[in-house]
Amino acid sequence: MRNPAVTKAFADITAAIAVLHAEVRAGVSGGGLGRGPGGDAFSAEGDPLRGLSEDCLDVLAGAAAADAQMAGLKARAAMTYADTVQAAAAPDASVPAQEMAVTAEVACALSIGDRAAGSFLAVSHALATTLPLTLAGLQAGSISWQHARVMADEAATLDAEGAAALEAHFLDPDAPDAARGCPAGEMPASRFRHRARTWRERHHAESIETRHAKGVLDRRVEYCPDQDGMAWITAYLPGDQAAAIWNRTTAISRGLQGPAEQRTLTQLRADVFAAALLTTADLTTTDLRNSGDPASSGGPGSNGGPGSSGDPARNGSSEEHDPGQVPSPRAQVLVTVPVFSLLGATEEPAMLDGYGPIPASMARDLVANGAESFHRVLIDPRDGAPLEIGRTSYRLTKAMRQWLRLRDGKCPFPGCSNNSLDNEADHLLAWANGGTTGVSNLGQTCPKHHRLRHTSTWQPTPATRDQPPGWISPSGRHYKSEHQDWEPPHWPDHPDRVHLGISLGEEDLDRFLHARA
Repeated sequence: MRNPAVTKAFADITAAIAVLHAEVRAGVSGGGLGRGPGGDAFSAEGDPLRGLSEDCLDVLAGAAAADAQMAGLKARAAMTYADTVQAAAAPDASVPAQEMAVTAEVACALSIGDRAAGSFLAVSHALATTLPLTLAGLQAGSISWQHARVMADEAATLDAEGAAALEAHFLDPDAPDAARGCPAGEMPASRFRHRARTWRERHHAESIETRHAKGVLDRRVEYCPDQDGMAWITAYLPGDQAAAIWNRTTAISRGLQGPAEQRTLTQLRADVFAAALLTTADLTTTDLRNSGDPASSGGPGSNGGPGSSGDPARNGSSEEHDPGQVPSPRAQVLVTVPVFSLLGATEEPAMLDGYGPIPASMARDLVANGAESFHRVLIDPRDGAPLEIGRTSYRLTKAMRQWLRLRDGKCPFPGCSNNSLDNEADHLLAWANGGTTGVSNLGQTCPKHHRLRHTSTWQPTPATRDQPPGWISPSGRHYKSEHQDWEPPHWPDHPDRVHLGISLGEEDLDRFLHARA
């Protein structure tokens, strides 16, 4: 390295990392005893194993922050290098050739490909020019490079004002509408992408109806061969259809599980999906149970041939369908609809459980035509709180379960994305210990994290009517759960049918609900 200060700084970093390696290795080689710089054992009040585990977790957390800080340093260095090259270039130099040269140089310096270098430079440019809070968070180590990429991706189609509002919502705790619950940097980047996408859909300058209409024109199915005789089939579909296919496939697969079933839920989903497409007529239970057998792939002459019956996927229906007509989704999902949007007074997006914002027209169609599968959830126009769960449910236990789905949105364990219908309601304070059966004492964990809670010392923290429980790890660390990002809905431009003191135009709403309940 040419600059002695840079050389010394990286030498110091290397030396610091060597110290951390030595601490961890000393704990392992010492039979669980970590050693401090002077060779003294460090422990937690006489418990050397606990002391070592705490120190390892500290190293992991510190390394994650250092990774983020290094990513911020690389981004700033790359953009400074690009600006320097541009300033030194001749006035008549070709801009595309100059950009290509910069990309190639950065790719060689980082030992990555040209495409990866181009993507890295694009994100770095966005951070340096339009996303100052994101760059500051990266340099402080409070968010990762993956989080920064998500922010850049979601802000790419927003104007400067929209990008600033997106940043402030998630990264400025003093913002008027700051996100609640788990901070952005403390949730996996995949979960942050879902939250950021949801905010972007609600606040995009172009209406979601217009963008959805464009997206529908791009719907397609793609086929990609892979290794070992395998291949990928992917479909780009409207969100309601995709969510319903996923939930329905999961529900059918769950029904096939049992003591004699050796396939995993993931394998069953794939087999159910293949059987549904390859059978020549209605699926039968035998089709689904044999769908993992290559000899029973559902071709002509299989159990799925003409005349079969008892299809759980079609709820017993044997009617013929037009192959070009997509049937209405039937898997059970919740649609949260602002009341004015449901009445057609506004076009504010609704929320499809497990997916995110959808156009108001799609929500109205689901509520009107999908009564067997879709439960409408109205929200109050004054504060955005859930107002009413569809009248297809009368039993308290079912209504409470749906309220939990509304409150939590998914399994409340940190980082979990499981929003399937088989999440399990669980008493936070056990019934035997005086716990009540109320929403404030219930969580809705997925089967995996339900087992974790009861087979380890992971424990949930108290919940409320509107906030899911957090979690305390075996090491005593507290982790926040995500909170739903509810917002007060938009009022119509001419609310002549709404009067003060009343949440909504009762006559119109009552007539609408009872006509479709």
